[in-house]
Amino acid sequence: MKLAILQARMSSTRLPGKVLQEINGMPMIHWQLKRISKAKSLSEVVVATSTDISDDPLVEFLSSQKVSFVRGSLDNVKERFDLVLDKFPSQSFIRLTGDCPLVMPDLIDDLVHSFDEAEVDYLSNTIDPTYPDGLDIEVVATKAFNQLGIGGLSRAEMEHVTYGLYSRVGQFRIQNFANSEDLSHLRWTVDYEEDLDFVRQVFAHFKGRETSFTYPELLNYLIDNPELKSRIDGSRRNESLISMLKEGDSLNE
Repeated sequence: MKLAILQARMSSTRLPGKVLQEINGMPMIHWQLKRISKAKSLSEVVVATSTDISDDPLVEFLSSQKVSFVRGSLDNVKERFDLVLDKFPSQSFIRLTGDCPLVMPDLIDDLVHSFDEAEVDYLSNTIDPTYPDGLDIEVVATKAFNQLGIGGLSRAEMEHVTYGLYSRVGQFRIQNFANSEDLSHLRWTVDYEEDLDFVRQVFAHFKGRETSFTYPELLNYLIDNPELKSRIDGSRRNESLISMLKEGDSLNE
């Protein structure tokens, strides 16, 4: 059984406050947390958010739902994860992000099983993406994660907490988890209003089954309704990280 860390904040630059946007009468993060909790391989789900005043409404909601959370730096997400791991020690953990309400619990379990079998430091379905954007799951060995702070971290490694694991070639044992077919062109994440519109339509279709509809069921629904998709191009994946790397990044000593 593993710890899941869900990073979430209210100050998203592209769609501020998205984690509390309403879907079927509840905040988006409510449905994501409920879906994550369906994974059989998880022992605990903790939200890593910030101490910034902008995240007070999120913390108020999490408290009302008795969801575990830890508050840390707004920009240094690595620090947030360190704080979670100090409070909830675990030999490995699953990293998830608060813009993925269509997360699939069975897929979490599949990646956890593969991670345990492979004996690697880092396993994800994002190194060579073949799943829809929005089903991103990363499983991380805590010992390897702790090594990232040695020698200083770049701004990208502080904000995109697992980047240092797969970018430092040869330092860590990494493995990709591939889908049976390449569906990486599908966009199921929520970064823009258009993405939120799409996700709301999906949840409206599965109303009453928001926490239990499956990956195959959603794929079949979209096959039957090809017009239903986000108007944001599916190639726009990891925009924040790509933009940061293009601007140039350096180690913070």
